[in-house]
Amino acid sequence: MANEMQKTTPFGMRDKVGYMFGDFANDFTFILSSSFLMKFYTDVMGVSAGVVGMIMMIARFVDAFTDVTMGQIVDRSKPTKDGKFRPWLKRMCGPVAIASFLIFQSGLAGMSYGFKVAWLFVTYILWGSIFYTSVNIPYGSMASAISADPKDRAELSTWRTIGSTLASLVIGVGTPMVAYVTVNGQTVLSGSRMTIIAGVFSVCAILCYLLCFNLVRERVDVPANNSKMDIGKMLKSVFTNRALLGIIAAALFLLLAMLTMQGMAGYVFPNFYGSAAAQSTASLLSSVLILLVCAPFASKLASRFGKKELATVSCIVATVLEVICFVLKPANVWVYVGFFCAAFICLGFFNTIIWAMITDVIDDSEVRNGIREDGTIYAVYSFARKLGQAFSSGLTGGLLTMIGYSAATAFDPEVTMGIFNISCIAPAIGFVAVALSLFFIYPLTKQKVEENVAALAQRHNK
Repeated sequence: MANEMQKTTPFGMRDKVGYMFGDFANDFTFILSSSFLMKFYTDVMGVSAGVVGMIMMIARFVDAFTDVTMGQIVDRSKPTKDGKFRPWLKRMCGPVAIASFLIFQSGLAGMSYGFKVAWLFVTYILWGSIFYTSVNIPYGSMASAISADPKDRAELSTWRTIGSTLASLVIGVGTPMVAYVTVNGQTVLSGSRMTIIAGVFSVCAILCYLLCFNLVRERVDVPANNSKMDIGKMLKSVFTNRALLGIIAAALFLLLAMLTMQGMAGYVFPNFYGSAAAQSTASLLSSVLILLVCAPFASKLASRFGKKELATVSCIVATVLEVICFVLKPANVWVYVGFFCAAFICLGFFNTIIWAMITDVIDDSEVRNGIREDGTIYAVYSFARKLGQAFSSGLTGGLLTMIGYSAATAFDPEVTMGIFNISCIAPAIGFVAVALSLFFIYPLTKQKVEENVAALAQRHNK
């Protein structure tokens, strides 16, 4: 059970900043992987894009077991003096950081092809399917224990996005500036520099996890779920939960759009436009705009119009922007940067409120079933996010292979034009799919969320 100090300390800025550091820590390894792993293994390690994408997809099927298992472990764990969820941050921050660093070992580039594929497979599974899962699921589930107030949770969602955006700023801006070098007039990725960068980010991740642990407090008692585990009942609960299915579909396609944009940035800027500086600038501007536009206004717009409504409209606008960019095919890199940033702002509105939408889904499930299953629901959602990551990596890898991309053909005109097309078409498909999923599947309108909050408040006060 949470200790008395945690219960009586009011929710405030300390919690919001601490929770921000948690996602900052997550994304020091997550964004590094989604933005640079494919590029590192194709250009430095010499592994084909199709093989890298396939390994990422296989890892996500492993997550089908590890995510749900971790969710059950969290739900069934007993609260300690530090809370129910916080202890996992301290336990697992070291393993997840070390595994991330091991993925980017350029010193192994001279090993056999089979060894390099096996090394990627093992280290990627350790990082994403085991260690990242064991820290991310407790971290995400913790929001419900920090405060029972929906407004506080919405603020936590905003601050989580701020943490993610700051990580994007550091990784997206800093990495291209340091990791790329010019060789024979061409912009290429330096393997040794990427190894050093991965090590630095791993250390930063540990520090941020520990800051989150020390700053955040759990106030809502979440007792251990001691009911007998019934896989069939759990699956039935998941597949009959329309809100959960809707947010899963939306999250999967959101990750498809977002990670394809981030992943293809490592190809379209240096290969099509020949400008690593533009990649850094695009990341800088999109991150700053999310902080200046999305962070302060997303919660206010969601409170007025509804989270579902805001997310749906923003994704429709992003689809239109990607289609216009594809049709115009701007020759000037800075025009492309403008489209990139505008689409990222639209994505940012949804990304800023999506964590609050997860707590809405958890509340809706409790209203319908009478049982609070924060860990399990968050685990299923986390698995959907990883599927989105895998599908984007698999799709990106497959499409790059389809257009003939390799280290030898990376700057051929036909290949670079194919890179540009992928960078617009794939995100557009993802955005329109998100909008359709939210509109037709996800049922939690503004009115429904308010009804659920009132019902739970009445139930808990009895």
